[in-house]
Amino acid sequence: MTDRHAAFRALHRPGRPLLLPNAWDHASAAALAARGHAAIGTTSLGVAAAAGRPDGVGATRAETLDLAWRLRHLPVLLTVDVEDGFDQEPAAVARYVGELAALGVVGVNLEDGRPDGTLSPAPLVAAKIAAVRAAVPGLFVNARTDAWWLDVPAPLAEARRRAAAYRAAGADGFFVPGAPDDTIGTLVAEAGLPLNVLHRPGGPDLDHLGRLGVARVSTGSLLFRAALGAALSRVDAVAAGADTGGSTPPGYAEVQELSRRFAT
Repeated sequence: MTDRHAAFRALHRPGRPLLLPNAWDHASAAALAARGHAAIGTTSLGVAAAAGRPDGVGATRAETLDLAWRLRHLPVLLTVDVEDGFDQEPAAVARYVGELAALGVVGVNLEDGRPDGTLSPAPLVAAKIAAVRAAVPGLFVNARTDAWWLDVPAPLAEARRRAAAYRAAGADGFFVPGAPDDTIGTLVAEAGLPLNVLHRPGGPDLDHLGRLGVARVSTGSLLFRAALGAALSRVDAVAAGADTGGSTPPGYAEVQELSRRFAT
């Protein structure tokens, strides 16, 4: 395990959650790095949408690898959303993650949701986790279950079962997007892994989640969608003659400086 791998693991402290903002391109990642975030994730929706492709269907294997290459010089610890690993063969997933690791990536997010709205069999996901663990021992494997997002029957029971399987396979963290607030304490106590939840506007804040024992809070696609929404709001205001400024966006020179400072 390298110092960078160890540093990333150390950021996952139950009760003092890591806020992990998710970027979708070089500009967004560079801006987050300049803001002082020690670790940054990628968002598969943002990467896919920016490339004109759908999310969650394994269509952005090349784009995801290319983004990791573009971000390799940023002074941050980078973890990458690889959807389901972009392959059903555990060995192929491990080879792909090895390519990311060679670019300095210290973690991956590996999910069990499938494009048809079902969950991948837990033994298959566990085999992928085990293959990645064997190929890149120091890498942080964040195993995500979509039990709530896909409305499977008895999602808490399914999440418990999958947490045990993924932990036994070598996962380092357990991600439960969509889990109801009243299940988080139970999952912290029973998962046996640092728990990662998705920030929800209007939901519990970092302090509250920390008191529940959460170790990591991701923004997911929120920042990408917020940026898109801000662009639409501004252009609508300009079109209506009602643009009075509002929040001040980064200036031209500031964006130029980010590109120069963190050039690929």
